[in-house]
Amino acid sequence: MTWASIDLNADLGEGFGRWQLTDDEQLLSVVTSANVACGFHAGDAPTMRRVCELAAERSVRIGAQVSYRDLAGFGRRSMDVPPDELSAEIAYQIGALEIFARAAGSRVSYVKPHGALYNRVVHDEEQAAAVVDGVLLSGERLPLLGLPGSKLHAMAEKAGLPTVTEAFADRAYTAEGTLVPRGQDGAVVSDPAAVVERSVSMARFGVITSRCGQPVWVRARSLCLHGDTPGAVSLARRVRQQLESVGVRVEAFV
Repeated sequence: MTWASIDLNADLGEGFGRWQLTDDEQLLSVVTSANVACGFHAGDAPTMRRVCELAAERSVRIGAQVSYRDLAGFGRRSMDVPPDELSAEIAYQIGALEIFARAAGSRVSYVKPHGALYNRVVHDEEQAAAVVDGVLLSGERLPLLGLPGSKLHAMAEKAGLPTVTEAFADRAYTAEGTLVPRGQDGAVVSDPAAVVERSVSMARFGVITSRCGQPVWVRARSLCLHGDTPGAVSLARRVRQQLESVGVRVEAFV
């Protein structure tokens, strides 16, 4: 499937206290959706408030980037969290961000799991169901952003929640359409020209080449640009400019 338009999202607010990882202000001039860290893998109250205010000023959609409670590991360590506990923590994170989004004159428009939780809910039905239950517990029927064909999307659809498919131009794919784990060689695509080329291929044709050379259908409605990548702002601008130059509209999915 191809799209006449595509959303560009980025992980933002991934700092803590005096430590800042992402150039939130500059990236918010490029992307159309902001996945805001909610304090469990990164982020704190002042950072969440600031990013929400900046996003609202630029009419960028605000999404809750929910995670395992893993500040030390940046949310990239898989954890066996009991479903009831995980669903409560998902609702807690969404609620915290919603306060700052509403204060800025906006609202939380969608939910995206982060890191280890994102990868876990591709295959783990129990953890995926817990994330969906957490969204429902928050009181909002928010869209869930994730990989096509994931258990997360299957459970969300079963619960009547909207789903949005996502792709990653700077991450290597397996032949099955999943992301190559970050610990493996070649998991992250670092060549800017390759990232731009892959972005256009995903947006126009819905296809990308896997690490083993096979084409993979990605069917993405939203394209993630990682905010913690070196040169992230420049790369994001190149991606958007190239997409628009070939006739792809860049606009939010909600």
